[in-house]
Amino acid sequence: MRLSLLFPLLVSFALLGRVSVTAKDQSASLEDLQNVQQTVQALLPKIRHAVVAIQTGDGTASGVIINDEGLILTAAHVAEKPGRELVVVLDDGSRTRGTTLGLDKTTDAALMQLKDRRKKWPNVKVSREVIKALPGIWCLALGHPGGFDPKRGVVLRVGRVIKQTANSLQTDCVLMGGDSGGPLFNLRGEVIGIHSQIWEDRDHNMHVSMAPFFRSWDDMKSNQVIQTWSSGSGGYLGIIIGSAESTLVEVQQIHQNSAAQKAGLQVGDKVESLDQDPVLSVAQFQNAVRLRPAGTEVKLKIRRNTELREISVTLGNLPKEDAG
Repeated sequence: MRLSLLFPLLVSFALLGRVSVTAKDQSASLEDLQNVQQTVQALLPKIRHAVVAIQTGDGTASGVIINDEGLILTAAHVAEKPGRELVVVLDDGSRTRGTTLGLDKTTDAALMQLKDRRKKWPNVKVSREVIKALPGIWCLALGHPGGFDPKRGVVLRVGRVIKQTANSLQTDCVLMGGDSGGPLFNLRGEVIGIHSQIWEDRDHNMHVSMAPFFRSWDDMKSNQVIQTWSSGSGGYLGIIIGSAESTLVEVQQIHQNSAAQKAGLQVGDKVESLDQDPVLSVAQFQNAVRLRPAGTEVKLKIRRNTELREISVTLGNLPKEDAG
């Protein structure tokens, strides 16, 4: 079995301690690193067969198959436009062809479809728990930098999430040319991101999160090209809660006729969880709300004075004049 870069994992893990993340203390003991290595060694044989190399004509890229009908997640700058027929190289070196579907140019998300739908393709699961891809969690990047190499096989990098935004993840998993469109996995073997931007600094590697894929799924499957998102594309509560750096999510102001006002939120309420997920910071809470489309009902657990309450809120549309 070809396990490129797996052998020196402990050395790579030791270097990761030098990279700071925006969660609480993320130092790892040797035992922690050994546990991660064992998890990755057990996981890799189960997920590598779904990772593909894509020949774009003037270069190479990567992608990942997510169902047995051959649907592929990749990057928009790899697909370029709907209807392109590209060569796809599987993990065993065999070749087939795929057609690009729709793409979201605002976030770099795209779909492809393998042409032979009669075959049951190897595939992996996609994580729907977008909010849980938090800074500090371990992750692994797979791809075919430089194109498919039968002697080397798929290339593995292990690291951590450094930053989460509404549409992207930043990690210290070093990416190279040809990785674009490849998958970022959590340690459960679920795709949490797609490689997008490759920077020179080892801790500035950007990945499209799963949020844009879920948000524009039907549009991309129907070959649409998304050029921009309207102000109402994400959920809106209508509250002011302080700076993004704060770890306390306390309602400071409520906008008139907003979803928050209609649900009965009050100034001074402290938000402790959203849909049973603990709220750890203002930035995380804002991202979680914006990841959910308008019309979604969410359950907030809030502390009002000394009393803990649960409030259901149906998210509204972001007013055009409102930037928050």
